[in-house]
Amino acid sequence: MDIKTEGARDLGFVLSLASGKRSLDTITIASGAGRLESGTVLGRITASGKFITSPNAEVVDIEGAEIATAILGYGVDATDSDVEAVVVDGDAEVKEPMLVFDASVDDATKIAIKVEQLRAVGIKAR
Repeated sequence: MDIKTEGARDLGFVLSLASGKRSLDTITIASGAGRLESGTVLGRITASGKFITSPNAEVVDIEGAEIATAILGYGVDATDSDVEAVVVDGDAEVKEPMLVFDASVDDATKIAIKVEQLRAVGIKAR
């Protein structure tokens, strides 16, 4: 018998959202970002306005993305082209253990920094 592992559920990381559409927005994930799952912490590339996983520090050609500003609501595949996606970008509470961070965000201190960056835009990780 094959054992299968289920991926992250869409918006499964959400504890609460503001009423109406104040917590959600539609953004563009930059081509080359790869397959991203729900709960991925994103940053906005200053030059293009597109989003990508938020790295620990500034990276050439994706400056600005090092500041976490949103969380991906639904899994997407942006391997070969830009993709429109729904994100949580404010007025929300989320489950910290269910957030997915860039590979460079690899210890408790770096995760705490990302959580504080999200708090600055109104997303509280619990």
